[in-house]
Amino acid sequence: MVSTQTAPIDDRDVIPSTLHHPGAARFWLAVVLTGIATGIGAAILTSILEVVQYVSWGGSPTNVLEAAQHATPWRHILVLLGAALVTGVGQKLLKRLSSGNGIDTTQAIWFQAGRMPTLLTLGSALLSVIIVGMGVSLGREGAPKQAGAVFANLVSDREGLPDEQRRLLVACGAGAGMGAAYGVPLGGALFALEVMRGKLALRYVLPALFTSLIAVGVSWLALPDAPTYVIPSYAISASVMLWALFAGPIAGLASVGYVRMVTWADRHRPQGWQRYTLPVLIMTSLGVVSIWFPQILGNGKDVSELAFTGKVAPALFLTLLLLKPAATLLCMRSGAPGGMFTPSLTAGAMLGGVLGHAWSYLWPGVPPGLCALLGAGAVLAATTQGPISAVVLMLELTGRDRSFVLPLLLIVFTATLVSRSIEPRSIYDARLSDAQLRERQRLRDLPPH
Repeated sequence: MVSTQTAPIDDRDVIPSTLHHPGAARFWLAVVLTGIATGIGAAILTSILEVVQYVSWGGSPTNVLEAAQHATPWRHILVLLGAALVTGVGQKLLKRLSSGNGIDTTQAIWFQAGRMPTLLTLGSALLSVIIVGMGVSLGREGAPKQAGAVFANLVSDREGLPDEQRRLLVACGAGAGMGAAYGVPLGGALFALEVMRGKLALRYVLPALFTSLIAVGVSWLALPDAPTYVIPSYAISASVMLWALFAGPIAGLASVGYVRMVTWADRHRPQGWQRYTLPVLIMTSLGVVSIWFPQILGNGKDVSELAFTGKVAPALFLTLLLLKPAATLLCMRSGAPGGMFTPSLTAGAMLGGVLGHAWSYLWPGVPPGLCALLGAGAVLAATTQGPISAVVLMLELTGRDRSFVLPLLLIVFTATLVSRSIEPRSIYDARLSDAQLRERQRLRDLPPH
């Protein structure tokens, strides 16, 4: 049962706003250590992912779509069958190796003051990058996000931080993991505050920025410093702005359905002997379908970039709008661990592409690639309940500063407003009970320390 009591505020528990605050040195040392550890962890996990992709599919270690397009049909089936076996055995080993119970990062931040089982969470992160590298339709950012949260928890233990500081630091670690995975320091910091911590308070901004800055800087020693998506410069017109106004509410409604399906899939993860049989059934089927549609493999980054550059045909947009989210939800339903960030972005790109092609019949001249890009931002914002972080992330992921920011702001605003009016959950709230969701909202409304 969720407690509704509010503990009295201890001055030591307040987030230090200056270096003169009691315990400030200890807190900022924890921020630095978390950023360094998270950056190293993100670089290691990303390298493991690329090695697994190369061994599984051959070709480029960073482009699973291109490699899968040249792979034999039997390779599709055998690799995904292998991913299913790794999933089942890995979950069993994690259960035996750790006596702690698994806990979601959002649950840990809000209801456990950021405390997480170290071995179980890091093992889950490692399992996640292995199976995503093998082609499971989930996001690769889940692993560095988990690792960053765990490192923050360990540093908080080492420095003896009080609960409020620990809670913020774990959120900062999770956001820094996201930032390091994609090279987006500002987006990672805003993701930590808006999505993970749920508060954009002034006291929280500097720790989030500094943690993400350090993590991304450290990760760049091993990972490339380049935009995730390379896109052309799009011109903005009245047609694009009007399209964004109409497409936003549609993206918001689609996001509501998507979030509810994610919640259903997460709550119905297999138990008992189904932990072995269900992954085999689902992932082998995924392998068979991927023979004709390799775009459903992996986190969706490669097909999203093709969509953003206008290289996806209308019929394929429509097909992938159905197949890619279905593949992601079924992989989650099978019990496979993984992130939801890039799969949600990809689903939005497919929706935007479909709506863009439909709009072109009414008002020709709107680039489908731009519609896919705007749709990705809209669904990302609506499914994470983080409109500010979504806008900044889209700008950083593409390396663009302002070429499409006006229609992006418009479609993000309308999509988030519609989705939030209907469904208070985000894709990161799937494991929260209704009582926990209400309590978290109450805690969000409290003034920051």
